[in-house]
Amino acid sequence: MDMQSKIMAPRALADRLEGLRSAGKHVVFTNGCFDILHIGHIRYLSAARNEGDLLVVGLNSDQSVRLIKGKRRPIVAQDQRLEILASLQVVDYVTLFDEPDPLKLIQLLKPSILVKGADWSADEIIGADFVKSRGGRVVRVSLVQNASTSSVIERIVERFC
Repeated sequence: MDMQSKIMAPRALADRLEGLRSAGKHVVFTNGCFDILHIGHIRYLSAARNEGDLLVVGLNSDQSVRLIKGKRRPIVAQDQRLEILASLQVVDYVTLFDEPDPLKLIQLLKPSILVKGADWSADEIIGADFVKSRGGRVVRVSLVQNASTSSVIERIVERFC
């Protein structure tokens, strides 16, 4: 599948996933800002992909990132972040959402498996109740120590400012 065909609007993606689910595929969903891609992101996405048959990434839009991270973020614009994620072999589809959390997107896409980082407690994972109510499961993935976008930004500032 070419990179551009992996980037889909939420409604079109929901229609595509319905057909894949009908064919017996288990859809894995995760979401995030993925602002400056680093090894923590790569390992996280790889672990998420291993949980099912295909991985869908919900990407926070620039507007959404500003709401949750502050006015100086994102560093990388949403169109570039979409393309970067779509270029990864472990990512099957990527879609953008504007809300500060992915609940509406999760309800639209109806994944079988919801994956979040272990920094989220089980009762804080948005969409977990919805996924479980449909017979799905929620997986928490361990984080890579000292690998975060914030720590990358801090190192850049320390070394170059």
